Amino acid sequence: MNIMEKVNAAQCKSEVTDFSIGDTVKVHTKIIEGDNERIQIFAGVVIARRGSGINESFTVRRLAYGQGMERVFPIHSPRIEKIEVQKRGKVRRAKLYYLREKVGKSARIKDRE
Repeated sequence: MNIMEKVNAAQCKSEVTDFSIGDTVKVHTKIIEGDNERIQIFAGVVIARRGSGINESFTVRRLAYGQGMERVFPIHSPRIEKIEVQKRGKVRRAKLYYLREKVGKSARIKDRE
């Protein structure tokens, strides 16, 4: 193991929530405003996951007031408090970018049993 791998392994979180593409998640993020710190929740469907180790990240998409919003989160970021899985989704592809074109009932994902 070289020096870079040791540094990256030391900065990775030990406990990461198990989730996959198609799952509906709530991401609790720490927001710092001046000297105040609060938790903000971003809930939506995981449409992509990329990278490995310290560089791993995932993209969450949601609809708010008819407008699609996407946000990319690094999994091992200290700003992420926790990730809650609300619903497991059954999908057949690794990236769900086609959901960007869909709105309403056509944008739903089947539940995994």
